[in-house]
Parts: sequence; structure tokens; C-alpha cells
Amino acid sequence: MTDHTLLETEAIQCKVNGPFVAPALRKVCLPYVPATSAQVENVLKVLQARSGSLVDIGSGDGRIVIAAAKKGFQAVGFELNPWLVWYSRYRAWREGVHHSTSFQISDLWKVSFAQYSNVVIFGVPQMMDQLEEKLQTELQSTAKVVACRFPFPTWAPDGTAGEGIDTVWVYDAKSFKTERGLQ
Repeated sequence: MTDHTLLETEAIQCKVNGPFVAPALRKVCLPYVPATSAQVENVLKVLQARSGSLVDIGSGDGRIVIAAAKKGFQAVGFELNPWLVWYSRYRAWREGVHHSTSFQISDLWKVSFAQYSNVVIFGVPQMMDQLEEKLQTELQSTAKVVACRFPFPTWAPDGTAGEGIDTVWVYDAKSFKTERGLQ
């Protein structure tokens, strides 16, 4: 292999592998782990009496956003991995909900969630402290937050659904803002 061909091959590998490796180089890595059908059902169950806007932080392949749009939410997903964002957009189009969904390539720490009335997060324990502070500051007191796989460290949940890895914890912003005197 010539030096020129080797450089081209390495450049292609960087372009293809970069989006998958880059998130792992961040301070807090959010690995892509698809939600189970039970997790999606549990999220929808705890939000069944709600409407309005929904944001999925770290939306992965878009299954929560798409399912929420099918239930009438105006749903947005934020995801760092561009391949997953493009795949999510394709799935939303294929499933006929592309007009009520949006998928953005974005870092959750650089986005304001103030406009959303429903927030879903599949976080990791290492980030939940910081995210708790961010959401507490940004969300309106009418918002609901649904944490999947890991609960928030200091907030008391207003409810739960599911068991084991499919458990979701529901938090009413009014409760956690009142606890901190931020209403």
C-alpha cells in the first residue's frame, strides 16, 4: 500500500468511526443503549395524562421521540451521534411522524430545556448530579421529568413504573423546585 493510499484509508476510517468514538472522549460518556419496549411503554404510561412538548435527552435511535409523537406530543430528540440522528429522522419519516418530531445533533450541556413541558433522560450515574442542577434551574414548575435506568440523586420521585432495568422515575418540577425554593 502506498503512503497516499494509506492516508486516504486512515482519513476514511476517521470520518466513519469519528462520530461513534467522539462521545466517549467527553467528560461524561453517554453510551448508546437502546430502550427496551417495556421502557418505552413505561415512559408513555407515566406521561399518559400529559401533552405538549417532550424532549428526549440522548435520544439514540429516536424510539422514545417517535412513540411520544404517535401519542400526540410535539417531540424533540437531542443526540451527539450524527449517525443516530440521521437514522432517527429516517425512522420518523418512515413511521409518518416526521412533522411532529425533530432530531438535533447537540450536546445536552449546551441546550436550554426551559421550553419543554416533558423531559425524558436515559442518563448514567456520573452525570445525574449535574443534570439535576441544570434541569432544576431551567424547567418551568409545570414540567415533568422521567428518568430511565437511573434515578436522580437528591430528588424524591413522585412515582415510578416498571421493574428492574425497565424502571422509570417520574419527577414533578413543582416538587423539586419547592424543595430548593426555586419556584
